[in-house]
Amino acid sequence: MAKILIADDSDAIRLVLKDILSIGEHEIIGEATDGAEAVDFYQKYNPQILLLDLAMPKKDGFTVVKEIIEYDPNAKIILITASDDQKVIQQCLDHGASSYISKPFDFNSVLESIKSLI
Repeated sequence: MAKILIADDSDAIRLVLKDILSIGEHEIIGEATDGAEAVDFYQKYNPQILLLDLAMPKKDGFTVVKEIIEYDPNAKIILITASDDQKVIQQCLDHGASSYISKPFDFNSVLESIKSLI
């Protein structure tokens, strides 16, 4: 079981992720609705894993990754993206994101990504 922060501006995606995480018996310690909140909540709650949407208001996923890795070089960040822009995804991975999941996703891909980081 992991303590997880969800950062996604979509209520529907956060709801789906909460359902998936409850199946895996993970603890959701917070939900951020924009990139600025994601950084603030990460520093406040220190989750074991951050599930981060790449396209976020206020601060995009790339900026969030850079700021969180600067704060915590050992952060475990899983990007969740509908984007097929491999250049941006690779930049995030190069700057410290652990992995990524493409939308639409299924519960197995989310749980397996988390399991690989625990």
